[in-house]
Amino acid sequence: MYQNFQAELSWATLHMPRTRKALEALPDLGGVKLACNMHLDLKMAPLVEGLLERGCNIFLTTCNPTTVQNEVVDYLVSKGAEAHAWRDMSDEAWSDSFDKALAWEPTHLCEMGADLTTRLHQNLAQGVPVPDIVAGLEATGSGINRLNGMAPRYPIFNWDDLPVKEGLHNRHMVGLSAWQTFFQTTHLTLHEKVVVVIGYGLVGQGVAASAKAFGAQVQVAEVDPARALQAKYDGWPVVELAEAVKTADVVATATGAYGVIGVQHFDAMKDGTFILNVGHVAQEIDVPYLKQNAVESLPMPYVNAYQINGKTIFLLADGSMFNLTAGYGDSINAFDVTLAVMAAGVGHIVEHGSQSKSGLYLLPENAWKQAL
Repeated sequence: MYQNFQAELSWATLHMPRTRKALEALPDLGGVKLACNMHLDLKMAPLVEGLLERGCNIFLTTCNPTTVQNEVVDYLVSKGAEAHAWRDMSDEAWSDSFDKALAWEPTHLCEMGADLTTRLHQNLAQGVPVPDIVAGLEATGSGINRLNGMAPRYPIFNWDDLPVKEGLHNRHMVGLSAWQTFFQTTHLTLHEKVVVVIGYGLVGQGVAASAKAFGAQVQVAEVDPARALQAKYDGWPVVELAEAVKTADVVATATGAYGVIGVQHFDAMKDGTFILNVGHVAQEIDVPYLKQNAVESLPMPYVNAYQINGKTIFLLADGSMFNLTAGYGDSINAFDVTLAVMAAGVGHIVEHGSQSKSGLYLLPENAWKQAL
């Protein structure tokens, strides 16, 4: 993906002043063993490199094998990190990575999706020895939903619901970068196209607003009555998904839930419909069913074609997080805010947060505001 990795890394680091400032404010991290389960793309490298320079020991796993950039992993390993992650690793290897990270006996966790915490608690229930975790961080709504269903045995700090995370990344950057990636991948624009956005959380709101700004005719499908009402107040036509897919040119899932689009929706779609996902899990779409009807050759990179009832349906990036699998994700300057808050969060779980009782907490304001 990168034409000149070192040059692009230097460019990213140059344009991340908040991250540099937050890293410089961290205490000595010698003795800290931080297991990270997260996207491993170029923009993550300045954070991990900075943590290593502060003395932190780091083990890298990924929250999504399709978003791993192998150059990034190789570079961070050369700087001292340990890792078990590579692009498009198998489900078995991905699952093994969680066990390897826990066997490394981390003291702290930094997660996007709560995979390590979930595996640790599964092992605990089965009588498998688990490491003594001091504290952890969680960065995604999907991960928070998983954590709400368990009783963590250590404090975990949620920074997905911070104003600068949900208001900046979730609300603005995902939608903007998703449609930029759509243009680059398909060589098409959204003009004269009906776009159905499934889910009207903050990510869905941004996807809808950006689609309209780029010329689309936008409709929203939302099963939650409160969010559906909000979409109406925002001026969007709120539609039933079963009917909306019949006329949609592009369908975008933004829920983070499982099984949102299935066989009945594929059957109802018209010829030439595009499907993309910007939620955390690829399982929002029934990809296995589509693959039973695959057209052998790819029309374009990251565009998969499927023949269903005489119609061609296009799935982008195999249903994985489209903006980061086929594109570059957030802009560097916007992600600078995200990384600065993450760095400050690491400082919190090493220091004051480590004194908290077991449970799920919002990352406190005094832990992250100085990073801005």
